Formats: sequence, C-alpha cells, structure tokens
Amino acid sequence: MRSHRHLLVTFVTGILIGLGVPLCLEFFRLPNAEAQQPAQGDDAYQHTLLFTRVLEQVRQDYFDESKVGYKELIYAALKGMLSSLDPHTQFLDEEAFREMQQETKGEFSGLGMVIDTKDGFITIVTTLEGTPGFRAGLLPGDRILKINDKSTDRMSQAVALKLLHGQRGEKVTLGIYRPSEAPAGRTNNPLMFEVELVRETIKVNTVKEARFLPPEIAGDEHIAYIRLEQFGENTAGELDRALSTLEQSGVRGVVLDLRNNPGGLLDSAVEVAGRFLPHNQLVVSTQGRNADSRREYRAKTLKSTGNYVMAVLVNGYSASGAEIVAGALQDLKRAVIVGETSFGKGSVQSVLDLGNGIGMRLTTARYYTPNNRIIHEVGVIPDVIVPVSESDERKLIELRSPTPALVSPEEKQQLKDFHDNCLERAVTALRGMLIYGDRNHAAKAAL
Repeated sequence: MRSHRHLLVTFVTGILIGLGVPLCLEFFRLPNAEAQQPAQGDDAYQHTLLFTRVLEQVRQDYFDESKVGYKELIYAALKGMLSSLDPHTQFLDEEAFREMQQETKGEFSGLGMVIDTKDGFITIVTTLEGTPGFRAGLLPGDRILKINDKSTDRMSQAVALKLLHGQRGEKVTLGIYRPSEAPAGRTNNPLMFEVELVRETIKVNTVKEARFLPPEIAGDEHIAYIRLEQFGENTAGELDRALSTLEQSGVRGVVLDLRNNPGGLLDSAVEVAGRFLPHNQLVVSTQGRNADSRREYRAKTLKSTGNYVMAVLVNGYSASGAEIVAGALQDLKRAVIVGETSFGKGSVQSVLDLGNGIGMRLTTARYYTPNNRIIHEVGVIPDVIVPVSESDERKLIELRSPTPALVSPEEKQQLKDFHDNCLERAVTALRGMLIYGDRNHAAKAAL
C-alpha cells in the first residue's frame, strides 16, 4: 500500500503536470531538506513547492497531532483557497455536497433561510414559507451576527451555511441585527435580538398562490397571480400545472411575482422563462474568461405560449435565476417589469463533482440577457419603478404567514388595510394593455 507521502507526491505531481510545470526530483525532498531553487519566473513550481513544504512542516511540528491528517489539512486549504475568490465559490466536503444535492431536489434539513454575503455581512435574502425562519418572523435584509455563539464576522458563506444546516430536531440560536429602525408604534421588534429555532426537514413547493385576482383589484379582467419562491428541479412542472388550470379558465393577464426569490438552478430558470417565449428563443447567455467560452440557453418548450399580457414583480432581493427570467422577458418585450431594481447577482456557479462524495462550486462566468446586458452588480431595472418602504416589505411577508411570530394583535388589525402597491401598479399596467388591445382588435374588425 502506498504511503500518505507517496499519495501527496502523486497529487502534487498531477497539479504540476496540469500546469505544464517541468518536474525534477528536488521537488520531492523533505521540507527540512535544502531544495533546488526553481528557475526565475517559474511561479507554479515555486508556490506549489511552498504549499507542500508548509503542509509537511505543520504535520511534523504542530502540537495537536489529531488535527494534522492529510485529509483535514488539504480540505482546509481547499476551503480557504476557494473562499478567497468570491463569496459564491466554495469547496464542498462530503456533508456540504450531499446537502447541496438535497436542496436542489426540493428537500433538506435546516431552518428554511436563503443567505448571501452583502456589504460584508451574512444576510438573509429570503425565508421559505412555512419554515422555522419564516415562522420566527425573520426578514430579508436581516443580518446574522451570531450562530450558536459563533460570531459571523469574517465568516465565509460556506461556513455559515454549514452551521445553519444540520440534523432535524437540533436547536440553533441566531443573533440578528435588523438594519433599519422599527416601524412607528412597534415595540416588540428591537434592532438587535436573539431567536432560537429548531431545524426541520424543509420541503419546498416553489410555485405559490396560483390564483385569479379578485374584482376589487383586477376589475372584470381575468388576471392571474403566480408567485415563485425559488427555482428548483420541480419548478417548471409545478408552473405548467398552474398555467394549464388558469388557461383553461380563460386567463387574459398574468402577474409573475419574483420578489424575494433568491434564484436556484439555472436550467430551471431557463425553463420557466421558456414557458412564455417561442421555441428556441435565446433566454440567457454566459461568458467566461475566454472569448470562445460563450454558452447560450434557449427556450425548449414546444407548446405555444399563452396569448395573455404579463407583468413581473421584482425587488432588491430578487436574485440570480429571478433576474434571468425578468431580464429575458423584459428584453423580449414579453412582460412589463414592476418594482425595484433587483439584487444584481449575475455570476455563474458551476458545480463540479470531484468524486468520492466531494465537489466544488466555482464561479466560471457572468450572465447576459438576450440584449447582452450584464446582470452582475447591476441588477434588472424595472420598467415601472415602485419604491417600497421597509415597513411595507415586512407587512407583505407578514401577510403570507398565518401565525407571524413578531406581530402583535394590533398590527394584525393594521395588516387588513395594507395595499400591495407593487401588485396594484402591475395590474393597472396590464388592464391598460388589455383595453388598448381590445380597442385595436375592435377597430380592425370594423374595417
């Protein structure tokens, strides 16, 4: 059986060959041996040699022998290397890789929160309905300062996710900072607070509230409302079933709500956009480092799109896949975009299976809309801008919860008078389009 040192040599040799580095026997001397100096400018050789020497020095002299196994040290090095590139690139050990696969299939164990790194803080992008985080009243924009007494200061997103996920039934205590001031008259929602949650098995149904809007909002028009919570493996199928029911009932307009949608699977977002576009229409393209690395993602549906007008709702927490859908439908004049400028997360993370149950999530490209617009750090700017206050954002989320934890009885009464201005503006736009279309149709018929 080969020794660990022999395996390490084989590992580093593969790295060097892949980099096109000429090999020499001096490379494989022990760390305390005097190594031959590499040729000037031979950076790959020099720095890989440095890594190996430090690795062996740690194994030889670090006081706690239980922490210096090759696997532990190599995994730690890979995590540090990848997390230094950007918040979305990460090494996935066995546990993280398994959890990632479960999440995309629509079921995992955790608290039901989607997080990202924003302005240097671990920030909640959204909480999935019916989950512990949602029931506790946690909101998009809340910053997680502590997880079980561990400070998140300088903590990577990957480490935070690992601490949030875990075994069902385990308790997790979060220290939360809510940046803006509490709404007037609110006394039970401090700027900083702690909340104890219990992990559950999270089952994600991504299509929510597929229904016709009531006459007091939509008038006599058959305008439907569909909300997508995120993009998973089952989203396109769920959406198909919802649209089929609505189309059979004579839908004339659709409001697609992507507010607080953090994204998900690229293929799923392309499939969703494709439901409203002609077959083979370009939805999004990705461009990496090389000029010839462009990839195009096109609508694959063979079913003709419904003959109805559309509006898409977005806000500052609509990210990634949500921005792909909104950007495509906006560029192709298929929908009017209503709300606030989206999050601006337009980079592509490719998940690479490294074998033996481990993987790597690597940022490899940026998204471009059909009109070649960049999404990353820019976002999708709505056609109809509707500013929404932090207070109204909270009320909208609280309305979706049957038992919001941080809402007093007085506030529940106030919620009854709440108006979703973004939705109402979208419906107004669609009604105007329908009236204009009907008049045009009548004028042509009269000729």
